[in-house]
Amino acid sequence: MQTVLTPLESILIKSYKAEMLSNMEANPADFMELVELSVTDKQPYSWRATWLLWSCMEKNDARVQAHVSTMIKQLNSFKDGQQRNLINILLKMEIPEEYEGLLFDSCVDIWLDINKQSSVRFKAFEVIFQMAKKYPELNNEIESLTDKRFVEPLSAGIRKSLTKMLQTFGDASH
Repeated sequence: MQTVLTPLESILIKSYKAEMLSNMEANPADFMELVELSVTDKQPYSWRATWLLWSCMEKNDARVQAHVSTMIKQLNSFKDGQQRNLINILLKMEIPEEYEGLLFDSCVDIWLDINKQSSVRFKAFEVIFQMAKKYPELNNEIESLTDKRFVEPLSAGIRKSLTKMLQTFGDASH
C-alpha cells in the first residue's frame, strides 16, 4: 500500500532549501504541520521538518512555544540529525523554568555519548553552557563535562569551537 504524502511532506523530500522556505512563506498554514512533524518520528520527513522549522521560525516564536515541552521530553528519543535541529530550535526559544532541568539532563546525556556526531554533542553542550551562564552553581558541571575523554572524540573543528566557547566562560567567571 502506497502512503499518500501531504504537500508539505512532498516538498520536504523533493526540494532544496530555498524552495522549502518560499513554500513556507506562501503557505503559512503549513507551519503547524511542520511543528508537529518535528516532534514525531516519521522519517525522513521529521528530521527535515526540524531543520526547516529552525530555518523559518522567529526567535521565541509563539507558534512553537506550545511544543517546547514536547520537544524537550522527546529529545533523547530521536537520532542525531533531528536532535541537533531540535536543540537549534530550543536555543531560539525561552525555555519554561519547569523544563530547564529536563533539558539540561537530556543535553548532558547527549554530550556524554561519545559515539554521537560531534555536531549534535556540541549543540547539546551549547545548551549546557547557556544554562551554566544563567545558573552559576552549574559551573563545576562544565569543568567535569570538559574532561579530555569527552572532548578528544570531537572533530577538530568542533574542538576548536568548544575551546573558543570555554574561553568566554573563563572570562565571564572571573
